[in-house]
Formats: sequence, structure tokens, C-alpha cells
Amino acid sequence: MTDPGLGRGVLRPAAAATQFDLLRREPAADLAPYVEYHWIVRWDLRGRPPYEQQVLSHPNVHLVFEEPAAAVYGVQRGLFARRLTGAGHVLGVRFRPGAFRPLLGAPVAGLADRVVPAAELFGPAADEAGRAVLGTADPAAMAAAAEGFLRGVLPAEPPQPAARQAEAVLALIADTPSLVRVDQVAAASGISVRGLQRLFAEYVGASPKWVLRRARLHEAAARAERGTGVDWAALAADLGYADQAHLVRDFTAVVGAPPARYARRGPAPAGRGTARADR
Repeated sequence: MTDPGLGRGVLRPAAAATQFDLLRREPAADLAPYVEYHWIVRWDLRGRPPYEQQVLSHPNVHLVFEEPAAAVYGVQRGLFARRLTGAGHVLGVRFRPGAFRPLLGAPVAGLADRVVPAAELFGPAADEAGRAVLGTADPAAMAAAAEGFLRGVLPAEPPQPAARQAEAVLALIADTPSLVRVDQVAAASGISVRGLQRLFAEYVGASPKWVLRRARLHEAAARAERGTGVDWAALAADLGYADQAHLVRDFTAVVGAPPARYARRGPAPAGRGTARADR
């Protein structure tokens, strides 16, 4: 089991770390072609005020074992928040980009911004698995119960070549900060712009433009977390924005606060929506 910290996308991570624990577990080897990792969130706020966690999501589909029932979360394209109260724990399965397509049997874009009861996709076995996962607080036992369920629903064959291609393009974007436009990604990947759009709609669930924009916002938030001594004009240029004003507008529209204010005090309370930690 690993505990790598809260990870990019969880806003105000220093404050969050005082409110809940986030653990990650690598999947079993036979599930690794489809599953990137499992994440477990545990909290105990009994006698303390509720806590709302804001998250900038990643382009992944998640299967979350939670109360009152397991659910599948498509790519969440806005800012989402989870309000934690009392005590509890959940386990999420983060699928590799493109890997959920064969389970859905339809383009993954149809899941964007949606939360679907897992039983609608997998039948009552999903809720049975949820009871087994949440019936223990031991991370190893939780993961074992989730993986037992996954072995019953995942294809026996490896992901389709197009799914692996989608994952490779996302890795290219993540590893190449200089890629800031879709046409640049097309040139670097050898796939036409139209081909990228079709590939992402079918296997990722968000457009290439959204993925690029979200990667920039993740970087801007990470820089802001380091303190107030950020050269925002230089950062805007690094991230491919036309000027600082474009970065400020983009960041504010999603996070709800300008980056400089976020750096000083963090985002304003969202007060809307639901999400799960580490999206």
C-alpha cells in the first residue's frame, strides 16, 4: 500500500490533510490493464464541523463503493465538492483512460458529468460488492472485495488498441507541458485533430481541449499552493495563455477565485455539487 499524499487536483491539500486520510493501492496484476489504482478515503469528524472538499477532476472514470450505493462517476468537467460529516470510509476504483469503454458498451462521452448507480450497469452484484467493501475498515480487505467484483465484470482480453492509444495521448499531454493546443497534440501524436476528437469522445469522455485546459489548471493550482510569490504573467506564458488575464479568467471560472486570492486563502466555499476525493 502506498500513501503518496493527496495528489494533484485536490484543492487546499494542506487543510484537507487535517480532515481526512487518502490511501492508494496498486491493483492486482491481472487487473492493472484496466485499473490505474484504488483510492480509499477515511474520515472521522465526529464532534467537529462538516468539511467540504473541492476537487479539480482528472479525465478518468471511477467506480465508487459508498453509501447508500455504489456509483459510476464519468469525467466530471467542473469543480465538484464533497461534504464530509460524521465518520466513514469509501473506496474508489480509478480506471485507466479508455479502459471503461468495453464495460459501458457505448462512447464514454455519454457519462460526462453524470453519476450512474453501479447496479444500472452491473446489476445487483454491484450493491452486494459495495456491502462487502464497506463492511470492513481494513484497506487490504476493502481492495480484495472490490477486486473480486471487478474480476466478474472486466473483459478477459486486454483493452482495445484504441483504448491504449487514448491513454498514450493523455500521457503525452501530461508529460509535455509545451503542448497547449489541440493541433500541437495532433502533430505530436500523429493523429488528426478530428481523429483526436473522435477518440476522446469514444474512450476518454472529455474533449482534447478540455484535457489540455484541465492540465493547465492543475499546474496553476499546484503553483498557487506553494505560496503567494508566483509570477502569474510568467506562469500564464508557460501554460500557453495569451496573457495573464486569460489565465485569471479561466482559473476563476472553474475554481471560483482568482489564482492570487486562491494562493492567499484558497478557494471560496463551493456550496454545490458532489464529488469524491482524488478526482
